[in-house]
Amino acid sequence: MNALVRWNTRQPAFPRADVALDDLFAGFFRPIADTARDALEPIRIEVTEDANTYRVAAQVPGVKKEDIHLSVNDNEVTISAEIKREASAKEGEKLLHSERFYGKTTRSFALAESIDEGNVSAKYADGILNLTLPKKAPATAKRIEIA
Repeated sequence: MNALVRWNTRQPAFPRADVALDDLFAGFFRPIADTARDALEPIRIEVTEDANTYRVAAQVPGVKKEDIHLSVNDNEVTISAEIKREASAKEGEKLLHSERFYGKTTRSFALAESIDEGNVSAKYADGILNLTLPKKAPATAKRIEIA
């Protein structure tokens, strides 16, 4: 066995105190993670298209139908939902640990063509919001005779 180790002249054997102190204070100026924003459960979507409509399937598990709000403006769709905390602990019990999400979440996305807002339909079952978004008929140019 060879017990010899090559000496690295680029890295000192003992770190200098001023470098260690600089590294310590550099950590104070790093951005702080917003744990409340990171904890938000995103609304995951799947979008399909045919000649006349877009179909969107959005996962919003654990949300009551009346707590889901949908808005369509031209080609932009916004889905927002709120999961409310219900009292799950019984008399004499206390909650020790919870990984469930409670709060508001929103998802907005744009589609390639304008949506006919008057004919949008939405159905919610088993944690999936299914949207049918009909495309607006393209405006046809009208020829005008000059008198």
